[in-house]
Amino acid sequence: MSYSHDSDDEYEKLIRRMNPPRVVIDNEACKNATVIRVDSANKHGILLEVVQVLTDLNLIVTKAYISSDGCWFMDEACFASSMRSVGVKQSMDHTAIELTGSDRPGLLSEVSAVLTHLKCNVVSAEVWTHNTRAAALMQVTDEETGGAISDPERLSVIKELLCNVLKGSNKSGLAKTEVSQDVTHTERRLHQMMFADRDYERTGTDDDSLDEKQRPNVNVVNCYDKDYSVVTITSKDRPKLLFDTVCTLTDMQYVVFHANIDAEGPEAYQEYFIRHIDGSPVKSDAERERVIQCLKAAIERRVSEGLKLELCTTDRVGLLSNVTRIFRENSLTVTRAEVATKSGKAVNTFYVGGASGYPVDAKIIDSIRQSIGQTILKVKGNPEDLKSASQDSPTRFLFGGLFKSRSFVNFGLVRSCS
Repeated sequence: MSYSHDSDDEYEKLIRRMNPPRVVIDNEACKNATVIRVDSANKHGILLEVVQVLTDLNLIVTKAYISSDGCWFMDEACFASSMRSVGVKQSMDHTAIELTGSDRPGLLSEVSAVLTHLKCNVVSAEVWTHNTRAAALMQVTDEETGGAISDPERLSVIKELLCNVLKGSNKSGLAKTEVSQDVTHTERRLHQMMFADRDYERTGTDDDSLDEKQRPNVNVVNCYDKDYSVVTITSKDRPKLLFDTVCTLTDMQYVVFHANIDAEGPEAYQEYFIRHIDGSPVKSDAERERVIQCLKAAIERRVSEGLKLELCTTDRVGLLSNVTRIFRENSLTVTRAEVATKSGKAVNTFYVGGASGYPVDAKIIDSIRQSIGQTILKVKGNPEDLKSASQDSPTRFLFGGLFKSRSFVNFGLVRSCS
């Protein structure tokens, strides 16, 4: 019998038709939550796709059962292309700019000031910092036309100037600005950017502002009788913890066969049975250490050791530049930011810390709010406590059980977090 890739593709299509995904939503099983069951043919990345959908719908998973038997996988081409260089991507509505570089006080202010100077309006952005590194994914429009920036020469100038800002006085520092045509989920892309920037590597000079009690404990051992590697993670629980760990394992080319995760009180316990996509467990101490470092970094990126400030006002060109300039002038550093524009309104969230890691001074926050507007800029959480504190939610994730046969995900006790 002759064999070809065409016949392989046809076989894959046949299997898909024979094994369509089944989704059951049950509001009767639990009086205060929704049970979602997903049952589908197995392929690499299917678990991440399901978790990503739930995350994008602002749903909180409080209990789940996950298993797959690894009978067959899809071709990997569609996943390999997502790991790409940082750069600028054009669309009909906006231009997407991706940036990575060394973190420093005032960096977001400098970046947004350059974009304002270049007649670019930031309509949305997400900025992460971790381990002295920073990554940003920003969507900008032309100030005059309100649409995407298409002129290649202008795009080249934008990339060059932003690269100079990212390098700062350290001209040898790593800063990336390349053109890209791929589209990836924003938060997954930020994970990929920081992973590519090797933010998981620690040195003796690393920033240790994160409290040791906040740091995740990750261990990897091989289960030789089953030919799996078992990853165990103990950490403070928070929203999107499941997404961050599954995203990292998937992009590191590991397959999750089973998961057993439990949370009691504020602490979450995760256990993953994994193999590399080539079918092997973790092969060496070096690979084991890399998995541990990368999972720790993925969890820590989302932990915000700063005061949460929310800004809501009418959107205008240069707003982000003005607000972050005020932060910088008052010696506040932005550790994470989410910028969005909805129906002409700017809805921005900033996590800020004091200079050199010191707690935020209440008088400084009062002064900033007076400058920007008391009703425009609000302190979230406990306004009386302006010391740097993690903004994690007490929401808990509860997982359990090992399963058989087909790829199977049962998300129980799902509720909206809005």
